[in-house]
Order: sequence, then structure tokens, then C-alpha cells
Amino acid sequence: MRKTKIVITLGPSTSSLDMIKTLITKGVNVFRLNFSHGDHETHATNIKKIRQASQELGKEVAILQDISGPKVRIGKIEGILKLKKGDTLKLAKEEDESDEYTLALSYPLIIDMVNIGEEVFFADGTLQTVVVDKGTNYLELKLLNDGELTSRKGVNFPKTKLSISAITHKDEIDLAFGASHDIDIVALSFVQNKEDILKAHTIMKAHNFSPFVVSKIETGEAIANLEDILSVSDGVMVARGDLGAEFGVTKLPRIQKRIIAVANEMNKPSITATQMLSSMKDNPFPTRAEVSDIANAVYDGTDAVMLSDETTIGKFPLQAVDVLHDTIKDVERDYPYFKTFKTLDKSDAVSKSAVELAKNLDKEALVPFTTSGMSAQTLSKYRPKQTIYAVSHTLKTHRKLSLVWGVHPLFVMGEVKNPTKLLYDFVKKILEEERVDMDKRFIVTIGSTTGEQGSTNLIRLLNREGMEAVLASEF
Repeated sequence: MRKTKIVITLGPSTSSLDMIKTLITKGVNVFRLNFSHGDHETHATNIKKIRQASQELGKEVAILQDISGPKVRIGKIEGILKLKKGDTLKLAKEEDESDEYTLALSYPLIIDMVNIGEEVFFADGTLQTVVVDKGTNYLELKLLNDGELTSRKGVNFPKTKLSISAITHKDEIDLAFGASHDIDIVALSFVQNKEDILKAHTIMKAHNFSPFVVSKIETGEAIANLEDILSVSDGVMVARGDLGAEFGVTKLPRIQKRIIAVANEMNKPSITATQMLSSMKDNPFPTRAEVSDIANAVYDGTDAVMLSDETTIGKFPLQAVDVLHDTIKDVERDYPYFKTFKTLDKSDAVSKSAVELAKNLDKEALVPFTTSGMSAQTLSKYRPKQTIYAVSHTLKTHRKLSLVWGVHPLFVMGEVKNPTKLLYDFVKKILEEERVDMDKRFIVTIGSTTGEQGSTNLIRLLNREGMEAVLASEF
């Protein structure tokens, strides 16, 4: 079974029920809804279709809500503004319709935060400028290269510390929508520090909403605060579009590797995103460089790879998913399994020991009994070659684990406080449903007090004799 997960963004090319079912069949694990586009009615319809497809196929998938954050954009431009190196532009707090070279900003107060000599990039860094003059209500910019601008293009300030909240009023409304539709994963855009994530948690708590929270790393400030951000996040996204604009594309490989390495060390699932298969928006085949990019992300240790335009407006979304799947499967033939990290706590040490046992005893699978999903996630941290089959008490936990490397939900079981009774019910169920036969060998991790997060402290080796002993228990 493929261990690295696939995330795709739903859009016009993929939003029919039949297409969603086909994508699940092809191995998509997480469906991303981009709240920078579309309205709540459209998103609600898509959520309903994803849940319906998942139920009809009997395959659990997660839904990821990617909220907009404070994306800084220019205002409206008539047609295309063609620019040459050396030209000047103005960014102003107020729109000036009489001057096409004066552009408004979606966050005009940013002008007060920018200093002369700092750089301002447009359209994912394809148009670069430097601030040469500053007034009370404007910035004057000199172009460093030729380029074009159209309406609503994004703006990046790579050298400027921006004092704006990562959670906008629109985001608060969108999070309330996510809560009402029981979204599994929320991605926070343009986070700069851990306070941004804590603010999001406060908003979500007010709605009794506890999704898996992924922080998108898109700015220089976020890179500087990476460990702090990860300490209060459930996962991380390497958002290479804005990172490339902030740092320049030549620095992206090193930054990507660092983010994934830190996430692996801290046991936080990571998603590598943006332009994985950009050429497949219009072509049925990838470039060799794109396939190498996917492979390198997998070798880096990413938990998931993500498609955006390729599956929202692309002409060949199914082929793009096939390329991801086939590339990952080939890489995983010689993936560097059984990684070593410093243990973080008691449960982490138990998981590490279970993976070592699986490696040394050549067991066929690991089976964590998990309430929150953390036991399965911690086994995944050590990247065992064996598949991790998670058993949980809730469907919600199983859906969140759709993002975690190597973890595949087995089934949901009713909560039982006695670990011996839970093992008995488990063995009986897998044999009755013919999930495994008596000759299979696997390792179970479980807590002596089941149903409590972080209580995993027991390892049980199950083979024919072990299963017979469990079934001999009297209940």
C-alpha cells in the first residue's frame, strides 16, 4: 500500500460526484477546499458529495478547509499593465483611477510598515521592485525586471515585518462554516508566529470545533519562528508559491528540506504543495523535472504531496493523480525506512520500540489502538516499512489520519475500558470479517487505560498462538 498520501484541490475539473468517486478509487486521501475561491453554498455542495462518495465506496477520506488569510493583493487593473525594467509604480492607500501606474492595496496600512530600500514582489515573484521613495499615503517602486500585471495579483514583502493578523474577519466566518460542516483539517494561511495559531484555536473552540490544524509556511517570518509555530500546530504545509516569491526559487529546495526535517523531528505531518505537476494543467504527461520534484519530496520525508491548479482547472486531473501515485510507489521501493529520532515522551518511546520490534522480528503490520490518532501518528514518525492499520473509537480520528504517512484506518470499534477485552473484541472482529487469517503476524500498541490520549504503554505481539490466547479469555 502507498504510504505517502495524496491531497488534491477540488475545483471545476473535479467537482462532480462521479469524478470524486474516481479520484478516491485512484487513491486520493484528502480533498482540499480553497476558501480563497468559491462561496459557502458551493463548498457545502462539495462537502456533501465527498462524504457521499466516501460512504458509497467504503473508503474514508478527509476534507481540508484552506482558509484565505490576509493575502495581500493589488486592486483592479483595466486589461494588462505592461511594465519595463526601470519603470516606476506607486502603491497607494487609496485608488487613483486617473493613473494606471498607481495601484491600491487590499491592506493599505501595510504602506506604513514598508521602508525605503525594501523589496516588493508581485504575481508570485515574477515582477520584482524596490522601494525608492515613501510618502504618508504611498510607496514609490522601481521595477527590477520586465513584466505584466493584471487585476488582483498577489503582493509579497520579503524583507518587511508585517504586523497584520493571520486570521481575518472572513476567516472567522469561514471557520464557523467549517465547524458547522464537521471539517476534518483546517489549513491556516500566512501564519507568522504561534500567536496566530492560538488565535485560530480560540475562535474554533468557541464553535466546539477541533480539527487537525495545519500551518502554511509562506513567509520569512514563519521560517524564523518555525519551531514555535509547529509546537502549537498539528501539521505543516510547505507552501512553495509564496515561499518562492519571498525567498526566490533557488532557495526553495533547501527551505523545503528544512521544514520537512523539523516537522519529522517534532512528529508533525507535512504537506508539500504548489506546482508539483504544473505542466499537466494542459498536457497529459509530466516533465521529467516534475517527476523528480515529487520523488525528492517523498525522499525528504513529506507525509503528503498536493495538487492545486492541476485538479481545479486542469485538463488532465486523473492523469495527474496517476503520476503522483506511480511516482510515489516507485520511490517507496527503496525509501529509507526505519528512521531514528529522539523520543519526546513515554508514548513516543513505546512507539519507537514497537517499530524496532517490527523491523527485527519481520512482522507484517503495526496496529495502534488510538483515541486521538496520536499513537498511529507516532508510529508513522519512525517510518516503518510495515503498514500501520489504525483502530479508533471515532470516524473523526480516522479521517484526520488520512493525512499521516503510512497510516490506513482499519475500522472503528466501540470504546472499551479494559484493554484485554478490547483486544478480544478486536481479534474476534478481524477473524469474523476475514480481515486477516490466523497465520498473519502483527504488533499491537495499546494503553493500559484505554480511551485516554497519551496513555499508550503496552506492546502485544500477535500471531496464531497470540490470537488463540486472546480468544481464550473469558468475558
